Order: sequence, then C-alpha cells, then structure tokens
Amino acid sequence: AQAAGMWQVLLEEGAINHVTREHQFKDKYMFYRFREDEEEPTKLPTSEERIQAEHELQDVLLLLMQLTPDAVLRMILRKPPMERTLDDLDLIYEELLHIKALSHLSNSVKRELYGVMIFESHPKAGTILFNQGDEGKSWYIILRGSVNVVIYGKGVVCTLHEGDDFGKLALVNDAPRAATITTREDNCHFLRVDKEDFNRILRDVEANTVRLKEHGQDVLLLQKIPADARSTNGAHSHYKYMVMAGTPQKMLEHLLETRIDARTEESSDTFLEDFLLTHVIFMPSHQLCPELMKHYRIDLANARQEKEFILANKRRVVQFANSWALTVREAFFEDPVIQAFVDELLKAVKEDSTKYAGCLQEELRTMTRIMDLQEKYVKEHECSAPQRWKVGPFGHIRHLSSGSTTSEDTVDVHRPIKPNDEIIFRVYCADHTYTTLKTAVSATAEFIKRNAAEKLSLKDDLVLVEVKSSGERIAFKDSEVSVPTGLSINGRVFISPVDHLDALTPLSEQEGPVEGTGALLETLSSHDIAYHMSLYDWHLFSCIHEYELIYQVFGRHQFRKIMSNLDVFQRRFNEVQFWVVTEMCLANTLNRRVALLRKFIKIASHCREYQNLNAFFAIVMGLSNVAVSRLSQTWERLSGKLKRTFAEFETLIDPSRNHRRYRVAVSKVQPPLVPFMPLLLKDMTFCHEGNKTYIDGLVNFEKMHMIGQTLRSLRHSRSQRLNLEPPPPGKSQQDVREYIRTLKVIDNQRRLTQLSHALEPRRP
Repeated sequence: AQAAGMWQVLLEEGAINHVTREHQFKDKYMFYRFREDEEEPTKLPTSEERIQAEHELQDVLLLLMQLTPDAVLRMILRKPPMERTLDDLDLIYEELLHIKALSHLSNSVKRELYGVMIFESHPKAGTILFNQGDEGKSWYIILRGSVNVVIYGKGVVCTLHEGDDFGKLALVNDAPRAATITTREDNCHFLRVDKEDFNRILRDVEANTVRLKEHGQDVLLLQKIPADARSTNGAHSHYKYMVMAGTPQKMLEHLLETRIDARTEESSDTFLEDFLLTHVIFMPSHQLCPELMKHYRIDLANARQEKEFILANKRRVVQFANSWALTVREAFFEDPVIQAFVDELLKAVKEDSTKYAGCLQEELRTMTRIMDLQEKYVKEHECSAPQRWKVGPFGHIRHLSSGSTTSEDTVDVHRPIKPNDEIIFRVYCADHTYTTLKTAVSATAEFIKRNAAEKLSLKDDLVLVEVKSSGERIAFKDSEVSVPTGLSINGRVFISPVDHLDALTPLSEQEGPVEGTGALLETLSSHDIAYHMSLYDWHLFSCIHEYELIYQVFGRHQFRKIMSNLDVFQRRFNEVQFWVVTEMCLANTLNRRVALLRKFIKIASHCREYQNLNAFFAIVMGLSNVAVSRLSQTWERLSGKLKRTFAEFETLIDPSRNHRRYRVAVSKVQPPLVPFMPLLLKDMTFCHEGNKTYIDGLVNFEKMHMIGQTLRSLRHSRSQRLNLEPPPPGKSQQDVREYIRTLKVIDNQRRLTQLSHALEPRRP
C-alpha cells in the first residue's frame, strides 16, 4: 500500500500520467509513463545529471513517504463506497477519528459515515460549492483548505477551516441553503456525505436506540449494534447494547446486571473500565459507595426475591469493588469514603457468608484481600512521614531528604507527590520582598493567601497571583490547589492588593541564565544525556494518576484534588523545549552553535530509540522554535545527513490532521513508552469541549467512553516495566543525572528572539 501510495503522489503531482489518463494509481494491468517522456523525445541523462539525481534521491523518497498516507486515504475515498474493503474502512476510521466535526458522534455512527463518504476536490479558489437558496443535497467536511461563508447583502460572514463542516443544517431541517459557500484557496479537499445516506444513517441510529423509562422519563439510552459473531439460528445474540446515556444510578444498575459476570468474555467491551476511570466526573465516591451498598443489601429491600438472585447481586458488588481497586489503585485506597465502604462491605460479606452458608466464600476471600491491601497502604503512609518538597531558586520542584528542609534527596526513586506532602516555597510582594511558607500540597490558594498575608502583615482584599517571566499575571481562584507545582517554568507566586496588580513585576532571576552550558554539554555524551533523561521522564510519568488528567481538563478548581504529578511532568516538557532554545541562543560562537545543533539532534534520536516521545517532541519543537530555526548560518553548516534526519523528525511532529503522523507511528510502538503528553491532554480537551457532559439530564456516557479511550492509551504506555540498556561507561553518571534534572532556561520568547537576532542579524 505504501509503494502504491508513493506512485499515487507522483500521479497527483503530474510527474507520471496514465496512458489513457486513469486518475487513480493501480499496481497491475495499468500502464503509466513519466510526463517528460510525453513532452519530448526520451534522452539518457548526462553523468552530472545522474550524480545530482542520486544525491537528491533520499530527499525525494523522504518527501514521498511524508505525502503517502494522505494519498492512500484519497485513493480509498475516491473508490465507490461498495468497492471499499474492511481494511479500507479501518484505515478511514483511524485517519479521521479526530476530525472536529465528527467528535460528538458515536463510534458506530462514525463507522457508518466513513463507509459512504465521498472525496471531492476543487483546484481553484473562488469555486462555488452551492448557492444560498439551493436545495440541500450534501454535508461537507473540510479535509484541506478553507471556505468563505457568504450571505446576500452581508458578504463574507465567516471563514471555515480544516476540520470544520458545513451544509448539515439544510439536511436536518430539509430547508434551502442559508448561505453560499466558496473555496477561499486553491486545492481544497472535502469529504461529502449525500442527503440520502445522511438521512438513512440518522434513521438507523434512532431505530437502534433503546430507551428505558421510569415515571415517563428516560433513564437509560442503549444503542443496539451488531456483535462480531452471529448465532446459528439468527437470534438476537448477535447484537449487543452499548450505553449511550443514562442517570448514574441506572447506568450502575445496568453495569452490575450485564457486565460483571461476563466481563472477561468480551475484551472489546470497555463499559466497566470506562465507568471506573470516569465516575469522578458524574458519580463521585460519596454517591457511588451508598448506591453499591444499596445493591448489595437487596435482600433487606425485598426479602421475597429468590435466593440465587440475591446472591448474584451480592457477588456482583464484590466483583465491582475488586475491579475498582485494581483499576484506580492508590485513588481507591486513599479515599476515606471508599475506606469506610470497604470496611462496611467486608462486615456485610462476613455476616452473609454465615447467613448463606457456603455460598459467599470466594467473595469473602476477595474482600479480605482488598482490606489487607488497604490496611497495608494506610500503614505504609502512616509509618512514613509526609514527603517534603521545595520549589528551588530556578523553579524546580525538588524532593528533600527525610527530616530536612534544605538538603535535596539523591535517591533515584521516590513516591508520587501526595496531598498531605509538605512543600516549601516563597510568596513575593510588589517590592520583591518575600516570605517562605511551608504548606500541604493540597492547600488552597485562599489558605496560602491568608498565611502569607499574616506573615507579611498585609490587610484584606488581597489576591494571589502568578507572575510569569514575561510579566503576564494570572490570578488564582481561591479554591485552586497545587498552587506551587502548577506554576510556569520561571513563574513565581505573588500576593497583592486587588487594585495594585499593575505594580507586580518579574524578579531578575525569572529572566533565566545569562550564560549557556555549551562547554559542559560538549563533554557529555548524547547517549548518556538521553538515557538519564528517559529514566527521569519515565519516573515523572509513572507518578501521574489518570484522574489528574480529568482534573486538569474539567477544571482543577472544581474537584479540589491535587494534580501536582501532572503539573511537574508538563513543566518538564516545557523545560526541555526551552532548554534547547536557551542553549542555542546563549552560544556566542558559530562553531559552538553548530556543535550544539548536532548534539541536540543526536539526543533526540536516542530519546526516540528509548521511546521517550515526550522528550523527543520537546527537543524537536525546541529546534523548530523561530529563535533557532532562523539561525540560517548555523543550519547551513549542518551535514546533509543530519539535515535529513531532522527533516524526518519534523514530519513526526507535524500537527496537521491532528498529529496523524505521530499517531500512526506510536500505534506501531510497544510499551513501555513515554507518550507526548500535550496531545493526550489536547484529545481530552477536544472531547470535553466538543461534547456536553449531560444531555437532557442524563450523563453523556459516549463522552465518558471517549475520555476512557485516552486514559487507556496512557495506561497502555506504562503497562510494561521500563528496562533501558545503559550506554557505555562515560563521564560520571552522577554529573549527567544532576545536569538533566536541574536545567536552567529562558522561557520568555521575546528575549530568546532578541538573543537570536543578536547572534545572527537579519540579512539585508
């Protein structure tokens, strides 16, 4: 398919032509010729032309490989729908999964749409797709380019871009077109769904939606979809029902009745895991635990039920609790509400194992095991004092040795940051005087503000603010937690009267270093740096709990739960990115800049080999920063081989089509890996902002499923232990380790750009 795709690129670009002008490349029984052979008599190339062609061959092949996936997709979309194979439909599904216009649709509807979508392209700007007042015949999604929306008497009212859609309203309402659509640029590509197919799919969705009602109100919406296997007699066993929406209580009831007993039989059914990973959004533990106990104690509510029905309910609740503990781990054991629930459930199972003699022995063993794990977890945390952390002078979050407030820990592995851990940090005033506070990580901005005000003898009507190195000020909401860990790289916490915010200015230390570490970097092995960077990044990544991503996306102030481990990991990405830019812009000689450029490309290459994709992205994005990419004299001195390597790296970080190239590459990688975290957060934000959490009073569980998919990819990334092969012995490993953990950077883009222009002024 890749080879055919490369030929398709040549065909689309006009380098080759079919002898009878066949548009789509087909590998067999078709004849093609190069355009040059059509235009003039064939002549053999000269030796100089051969040498030049061989020199350019690798670059041309690299370009073709970059363009191939899009060409393959266009080849498939140009096929009539009835000729598309299952492999074709899977490829369309993977390629278009993250299109903005389709984000609110269920996966089953997306699959049906992908089967009928038609590819349509228009080479020239100004082409009219349809006019205001025309009959609505198709729905369009922009795959490449942009269009203008024109209304009579008003002109162009807006512009739509890649990922946007138009034309659906006229189909849904069966109304004339409300505007004229014209292409805004050359070579625009669209996906088109025609009215007949659009209406059929909508009808099928409604026909396959099962609504369960109570007191005249919908309480559960299920979608009937074909299962993988069919029974021999054609009975309903070849269909399955997926939850689309429901009340939390009804979804839990449906989950216990239909998924617990058979959860191992259908590995593709993620309802239980989705529920456990996302329940904090719609059914927090203080609501979920009483509801579970209600299901367990069904015999008290209705003693006339059959014994087997009662026992089945009790077993399901215990199995649910076991799955819950295995899925969310620490979050399960450290929640006091869940601790009380486990205690209550264990007592109830003990009583029932006597009451229903010999019937709940396995459940009793399961609950005893959960209780043992919980007691072990609690004991470990009670016996060990809370960890201590300190925000260093350059903003690093450093782990302190036990019992110390100054000496930093040299131990490689420590526990994740916990809510009751202590953190030491400074709070500054407008005149740059400060007070040092020691608070719990979970302390709210309001608590920090009160304590700082008391120590600084400030009056009321104060606000806690982050001042960035650029001078930007961001006020904290009083309910926010994890304040010191959530700062930008060189950000600092300030306290100020509300009406004196304009007086807040950055500290001199926030500007970052004035000298680079190029001399030291030249003595360190690229392999060593990548190895220790990957070990450190893996440790930071492993400390993140899945719920922290939910807190970040849905609003950290809403949950009042810390997300410090995610904060530190996100900070690390920005730190590595700006470290690259800082070192390049502080290297005063051309030779040193060229040496650093080579070094960073090699470090990125080793990070990629170690599957540290977060650091790989950070380094490549740092080298792509305008302050570095404009250093033309430096780039000119780079070898052709390294230029090609970097060009390949840039294709992997290409954000077009929602980072499709990265997604394809990472799908082929086996764990363990450190993924590109900003993209995981972008996916969740995209899902959150594009889909309502509640629809007509019901939880939109299709949204929870999409969030669950992102969290599953995070879990998959660290489903295997990290076991990196260390590089050959070189410089003191402790020196390398310490260097990569204490990077000092400039994060003010304006200052970086000024330094870059000072190094290599713009050419006249």
